[in-house]
Amino acid sequence: MTRQLIRPSLEGEMELDLDAFLASQSTTSSDDDRLRSIPHHRTVDEILNDSDSSSPPSLNQSFLYRPRSIPHHRTEEEGEEEETRNALKFGSPEALEYVRKLTDVGAMTRLLHECIAYQRALDVDLENILSHRSDLDKQLSNLQKSADVLEIVKADSDYMLSNVRSTCDLADQVSGKVRELDLAQSRVNDTLLRIDAIVDRANCLDGVKKALDSEDFESAANYVQTFLQIDAKYNKDSDDQREQLLASKKHLEGIVRKRLSAAVDQRDHPSILRFIRLFPPLGLEEEGLQVYVTYLKKVIALRSRLEFEQLLELMEQQQQSSSVAAAENQQQVNFVACLTNLFKDIVLAIEENGQILRSLCGEEAIVYAICELQEECDSRGSLVLKKYMDHRKLAKLTSEINSYKSSNNLLSAGVEGPDPREIELYLEEILSLTQLGEDYTEYMISKVRGLSSVDPELGPRATKAFRSGNFSKVAQEITGYYVILEGFFMVENVRKAINIDEHVPDSLTTSMVDDVFYVLQSCCRRSMSTSNINSVIAVLSSAVSLLGSEYNEALQHKMRETNLGAKLFLGGVGVQKIGTEVATALNNMDISSEYALKLRQEIEEQCAEVFPAPADRERVKSCLSELGEMSNSFKKGLNVGMEQVVATVTPRIRSVLDSVATISYELSEAEYADNEVNDPWVQRLLHSVESNVAWFQPLMTANNYDSFVHLVIDFIVKRLEVIMMQKRFSQLGGLQLDRDARALVSHFSSMTQRTVRDKFARLTQMATILNLEKVSEILDFWGENSGPMTWRLTPAEVRRVLGLRVDFKPEAIAALKL
Repeated sequence: MTRQLIRPSLEGEMELDLDAFLASQSTTSSDDDRLRSIPHHRTVDEILNDSDSSSPPSLNQSFLYRPRSIPHHRTEEEGEEEETRNALKFGSPEALEYVRKLTDVGAMTRLLHECIAYQRALDVDLENILSHRSDLDKQLSNLQKSADVLEIVKADSDYMLSNVRSTCDLADQVSGKVRELDLAQSRVNDTLLRIDAIVDRANCLDGVKKALDSEDFESAANYVQTFLQIDAKYNKDSDDQREQLLASKKHLEGIVRKRLSAAVDQRDHPSILRFIRLFPPLGLEEEGLQVYVTYLKKVIALRSRLEFEQLLELMEQQQQSSSVAAAENQQQVNFVACLTNLFKDIVLAIEENGQILRSLCGEEAIVYAICELQEECDSRGSLVLKKYMDHRKLAKLTSEINSYKSSNNLLSAGVEGPDPREIELYLEEILSLTQLGEDYTEYMISKVRGLSSVDPELGPRATKAFRSGNFSKVAQEITGYYVILEGFFMVENVRKAINIDEHVPDSLTTSMVDDVFYVLQSCCRRSMSTSNINSVIAVLSSAVSLLGSEYNEALQHKMRETNLGAKLFLGGVGVQKIGTEVATALNNMDISSEYALKLRQEIEEQCAEVFPAPADRERVKSCLSELGEMSNSFKKGLNVGMEQVVATVTPRIRSVLDSVATISYELSEAEYADNEVNDPWVQRLLHSVESNVAWFQPLMTANNYDSFVHLVIDFIVKRLEVIMMQKRFSQLGGLQLDRDARALVSHFSSMTQRTVRDKFARLTQMATILNLEKVSEILDFWGENSGPMTWRLTPAEVRRVLGLRVDFKPEAIAALKL
């Protein structure tokens, strides 16, 4: 029924004059009339929801609700129409054209509502814009006032511009004239300078001729230098003058070379210096440097050759003279002094002539001189070293030593090797020679590196040149001989120290220990002085080998005697002599272990100073680690020997310990009181220990005696634990055991400097357990309640000890949770 009522209305609505409606909507009016015609306080939602009011619905209102009451499915055309409507811009021709094409009243109504909403938004924006009108009017008024000021400023700026422009033009005119004057002045100055140069050139020509006539070569060289400097600046003038001066310069150079050559032949050093100083003004710095360094090489070569010839004469005299005279000449053939003088001459040549060398070619001249003079060092120095090796017959000597060491039957056949005292003399000479070479090389290398204005790469190259020179190669050869001689000297002196080993009065060790380690220390120090890492490694390896073989064998020889116990307690009483020998052998091992560590520390400290390279230090440390292993080896041998001595003592104590097994600890109060007066076994045991152990104290080192006492304590404690575990105890018996343990701890603490309480810890804890009133009291001392005490007994052992009490029930012990 509702649909039938509404449809005719809609049809009537469709017949409205659409053009008249659009025309009325597009009619323009004033803003105020439009604002008054639009109802206020209504939104689009209110318009769309007019049906909710109490007034009867109008035709348009009925149309608005039609889409809500009737389901409507949009077609593709409707979707495109809606997209077009959403893209509309109100007030544009496209929007008007779109409205004219509308035929659906619902779409028109929706578009009308959107247009009204858009219009209201425009009204709001317009109101916001109009609200700023007063501020804009004020600002516009201010701008109008400022415009008057700007006119004044513009007039002033135009006036200032005209003044500045005129001033600028005047300044340009003045500066142009100044530039012209400056150019003219500079040309005049250049002309004057050129005139002066012409005059100076003429004066230089006259001065050179006069100086040459008067043999004033210094003035002539200065005139030449001045002319060349002027000529380099004005090189287009006076070709005739230049030719004349070059001819005079050539003539002067010939005179200087001739006079210098004559001075060098006559070794007239002041004249040489005079003419060498003329080379820089003549532009012949490099030639002068070469000539002067060659002169220095000749001087050094002449002096070293004279000293070397004197050395050869002394050697010939020594060979021709008698044995007595040979012994006197032996002191005169001094290769060390000969080599020292050579190095001294080279160093003085560099130091004393540093100024003249720098005047020639700067600091590079120093480097050149060092390298050239090094050739003389390689030549003369290597000759001295070779002659020394021939004089001492080192090749033959080392060959004999190698044959002597490789043959094991030479000593038994009565063949003796070289005299170690003679070898020591050679070693000191070789050490002095190699030290001289090393000190000289280091000084020269540091000299090159200390020069600031030379190429930094010259330092490494100079080092390489010094290390690879002929002198360095011969020094390495003689160092090889040194290693063989040092090894032989070390072995022979160590063997000699072992063979002449004897007891030293007021000493706990024999002479062998100090003698051997003194020899090793001296040889190692000497090898460090060579600054050769290979020599140090070889000598250290020989030292470690000696300690591990012959010396270690000599240390343990006494302890390997058979039936030592019978000899030590011959007739039941300690034999002082045998005891002293045994204790001394043990002391030798103890002190040797200590000395090995000291030797290692000393060598390691010296290596840190001698060898800065980390790789060299690591090599030495690797070799020194063997010294630490050797120290541990001595300690192991000491422990074995100490156990052997303890094994001879403990049987004499065991008889007293075995008697403890017969003593009862199920004591009554009367028995406990009697034991307090008459000790059953502790005093007898301590007396046995004193008689069999204490007499070693003055014979042993403190470390050895403490170790000896502790080994005896270990034996006593282990035996007592076994015995006590086989007994039965009353509570008073537990108190008695505690008293006995305290007496033992007190006495042994006075016998040794080390603590002994840890040795008796298990026995003391057994006594503590046996003193308990009841089984459950053990929990007050166990686990978290133990406090500072660390239990040495296991839970099983605790239960076993509790079971030794005669009054403790096994059920209560088994119920404990330990």
